[in-house]
Amino acid sequence: MKTIPYLLIAARFILAPVILLLAYFKGAEARFLILAFMYFGLFTDIFDGIIARKAGVSSEKLRRLDSQTDLVFWLSLGFAAYLLNPGLIKSEWKGVVLIFVMEALCYVISWLKFGKETCTHAWLSKLWGLSLLLALTYVIGFQKTGWPFSLTVILGFISHVDVILIILLLPKWQYDVPSSYHAWKIRKGKKRKKTVLFN
Repeated sequence: MKTIPYLLIAARFILAPVILLLAYFKGAEARFLILAFMYFGLFTDIFDGIIARKAGVSSEKLRRLDSQTDLVFWLSLGFAAYLLNPGLIKSEWKGVVLIFVMEALCYVISWLKFGKETCTHAWLSKLWGLSLLLALTYVIGFQKTGWPFSLTVILGFISHVDVILIILLLPKWQYDVPSSYHAWKIRKGKKRKKTVLFN
């Protein structure tokens, strides 16, 4: 049981280059296989945290590894979406750039303040992840952007603002902080309750 969370994270990490290779070499014929890998990756992301807590191995090391693997995994899907639909992604370049800038800001601010990457696993970030799943399903599977893409850009901006606020409010680096409200409570000296959503 104690090794399963690491195996699930490793599976997600290995899937990242596989997804990129499929998109590059197989193109449109690999669309639905890539989608299947995306949903399998989501499955591993949900259950690695659940199993880790049940097995008593939910540590800072594991959560940071999970966070960075998530970044690699979703970036691979984003680049795969571009390889499969370059014109479509280019037409939405403003939203794409906004999300990349906000993600970079989270990392830069966290490194400047704490000397570590961000690892909040915040609630709004999880909600954004679900909207990203929907948007990528539309782009990769059906060659459309529409409202799912607009929704994921809006939620992406809001969730990243929340993460930046968490970083700025925390007196010291912590992982698994549900929201900027919780970070404010921690700053005020109130003990954090262990709250879990998905992973």
